[in-house]
Amino acid sequence: MSLFILGCGNTKYLPKGDLLYTGGKVTVEDSTLNRKIRKQLRSEFEELLRPKPNSKILGVRFKLFFYRLAGEPTKDKGFRYWLRNKVGEPPVLFSQVDLEYNAAVLRNYAENRGYFKTKTQADSTRKGKHATADYIVKLAKQYKIKEVFLPEDSTALSKSITAIKKKSLLVSGHPYDLETIKAERDRIDARLKEKGYYYFNPDYILAQVDSSKGSHELNIRLKIKEETPLKAKQQYRINDIVVYPNYSILGDSTFYAKKYAKQVGDFTIIDTTNTFNPRVFSRALYFHKGDLYNRKDHNLSLNRFVNLGTFKFVKNEFKVDETIPKTLNAYYYLTLLPKKFIRLELGANTNSAGYTGTDLKINWSNRNLFGGAELFTLSLFGGADFQISGNNGGYNLYNYGGEASLIWPRMVAPFKWDGSSEFVPKTKVAISYELQNRAQLYSLNSFKTSFGYLWKEDANKEHDLKVLDVSYVSANDVTDLYREEIKQNPSLEKVIQKQFIFGPTYSYTYTNTSKKRKKHTFYFNGELDLAGNITGLITGANVKKGDTIKVFDVPFSQYAKIKTDLRYYLKLGKDSKLATRLILGAGYAYGNNTELPYSKQFVIGGANSLRAFRSQSIGPGVYRSPTTLSNFLPDETGDIKIEINAEYRAKLFSIVEGALFVDAGNVWLLNPKASKPGGEFSHDFLNQMAVGTGAGLRFDLSFLTLRTDLAFPIRQPYVINGSNWILKDVNFGSRDWLNSNLVFNIAIGYPF
Repeated sequence: MSLFILGCGNTKYLPKGDLLYTGGKVTVEDSTLNRKIRKQLRSEFEELLRPKPNSKILGVRFKLFFYRLAGEPTKDKGFRYWLRNKVGEPPVLFSQVDLEYNAAVLRNYAENRGYFKTKTQADSTRKGKHATADYIVKLAKQYKIKEVFLPEDSTALSKSITAIKKKSLLVSGHPYDLETIKAERDRIDARLKEKGYYYFNPDYILAQVDSSKGSHELNIRLKIKEETPLKAKQQYRINDIVVYPNYSILGDSTFYAKKYAKQVGDFTIIDTTNTFNPRVFSRALYFHKGDLYNRKDHNLSLNRFVNLGTFKFVKNEFKVDETIPKTLNAYYYLTLLPKKFIRLELGANTNSAGYTGTDLKINWSNRNLFGGAELFTLSLFGGADFQISGNNGGYNLYNYGGEASLIWPRMVAPFKWDGSSEFVPKTKVAISYELQNRAQLYSLNSFKTSFGYLWKEDANKEHDLKVLDVSYVSANDVTDLYREEIKQNPSLEKVIQKQFIFGPTYSYTYTNTSKKRKKHTFYFNGELDLAGNITGLITGANVKKGDTIKVFDVPFSQYAKIKTDLRYYLKLGKDSKLATRLILGAGYAYGNNTELPYSKQFVIGGANSLRAFRSQSIGPGVYRSPTTLSNFLPDETGDIKIEINAEYRAKLFSIVEGALFVDAGNVWLLNPKASKPGGEFSHDFLNQMAVGTGAGLRFDLSFLTLRTDLAFPIRQPYVINGSNWILKDVNFGSRDWLNSNLVFNIAIGYPF
């Protein structure tokens, strides 16, 4: 009823004699086309119609409702002005619709797709105070390409075009499409730019279409326009390459060229303050003297300068050399970022485990430590999480520590790396220490160091290989209270056990978010963690036979672990999308130990996982720990993890976005454990998945996104008697049910 009232109210204040425009509908008439093609064409046609009607959410034009609700504000500020102009939108009136113009647009689009002599009709339908526009497109038979002719003269330019015809987008037998012709001109231009034709552009190509042959076929002849300037027909080679690494846009840094010029191979470096080692430029620049101009090398060089992270502005210029015919001089003007800088990060969080906290991080960085664009960063951090709910008064967590890291913009290795990516390959070494103090329980000291490489194949594919990744964790100040809890739940002891982990790790990430995809977006991350394998093989470590090998008086960890994170985003409309995620992980301990170290085991639950359950409170399998029942710290882990998430997101108004979500998953043990009955992985794993659902709001504050979620469980894996589906027990009117089941999360950013 309320939605009906909202809908009726939207037409109450329309101008006299006018109607609310509710959109256009296109009917495609052509019996020769299959249903799928007609549906696709109808969608394309309707996208061209203007104006667009007022947006709707769940069939209701909320923005129009708020526009009417606000009324006419008396000034250009205040709540009413904000509600009317930021949240709301004015009605789209039928008087704004030009039926004949839209019909002409549809006809023109159809002919550009090869449906010559297409006819269109336009009409309208009125229903109460609403009006729709109806269009009929009567498609003529589509023309197809018979032959494609390229320039046939003997000039070098024509020969270059003929040489690249193999991958032409214009193919005999394919439908005629104006956009394909434009794309072919761009393709030819791009390929010519790789062959030295610096001054060429697509507009110099003329496409002549001859449809006089009949039988709905046509010939396309590509020609070079007669007015094309001579310089566009010539190939150019690189002559001088000059770099200004500390160029100032406020002054003429080129004035000092002769005094500070330093010739390094093919490059002239004008470094007035000796800021950089010349090898920085030899690694970034792909041009060499005498090379044929190549747009790919041009872009690679610019992108590499940008990705060094040292320059604020990167400007490039090519000038014709007046003394040597058909040559270009290349100039690179690089404006420096501040060499040293400090960044302060302050965060706050509230999570489903009942903790509210804050963290502070200070980073001091040097962008050019040794003159080779190396990035050195020193970080100090501290934070605290306070439990504000629960019966125990809280086991507050305090942590602080520091990290030092150094990144070289090259591969520091005994082998040569000839990468051709626009992204500079990097070598990173890091060392860190962190102290975690769990009040009333224990303290953990963590030491970490790593050495490895980071590189990107392109904008979509990224690799992170840590040749050596070392962690050492030890506990102290373990209280009697915690030891008493260990007696109730022996698995808690693994938290305070000493851990020594070393070995290589590898991560691969793929995403197509950088591409201009409007509907489908993918993200994939795969991680491989191998610890102690070579050492275990050499020493013959076998804990099952009592042959445990210790390093620093601690048994080293030996295991193999893999984890994948796959996400898919489907754009449903202008302001809505469906986001999904699948996480799969498994780890296997062998040789020197029988289970994964605590820090490497899988956990589930919490603000970025299963939002209807407290962090680490689920599993393994159908097991439910005594600590969960007693409201002590939940600390359940597993060797195998499956998690599935789905979230519908839609913009409500202004900076506010709404979400509906469902989360499912669990963790399991690889091998049965007597202390955790039902925790092992089995063929019945699908029936052991925890499931929760809920709704939330996201506030886009530009510099960050604040997220709030309300969730409740609808399936609990540990219910033994009866069904573990508890949807029938949901009762929002019961205070006891709300206190026991409703979980509120506050977080920064999207969960995935």
